[in-house]
Amino acid sequence: ISPGYCWPFQASRSQVDIRLPAQVQPTAITVQHPLKKTSGLGDISSAPRDFTVSVTAPLCFVSKGVDEEGGEETLLGTFSFNIEKEPTQTFPLQNTLPRAFQYIRLLVLSNWGQSSYTCIYRVQVIGR
Repeated sequence: ISPGYCWPFQASRSQVDIRLPAQVQPTAITVQHPLKKTSGLGDISSAPRDFTVSVTAPLCFVSKGVDEEGGEETLLGTFSFNIEKEPTQTFPLQNTLPRAFQYIRLLVLSNWGQSSYTCIYRVQVIGR
């Protein structure tokens, strides 16, 4: 049994814009990273620590996405992934919006000590 493959980000601070398969009114986000005991190397310092979630339109998709009036990024919350808890953690969004979006931005502000890269194994957007 393996935790799967890591989605590596260069450095300890990185971001990714995720295009969802459909418009979603997000209510929570789930982030997954294996526990130390199930990690192949026994080191989970590459796990994300502090991160933000926002809705946005990436540069290559400016015409489709977020806010048709201005395309501005809207912060949905700031969170901390705790490596002492479960490998899959769900974070209810602190700010909810009354409409659906197709793009979510995950900005990793820090990890648990790995300076070269940050790994995420799964990100799920929960919503209507």
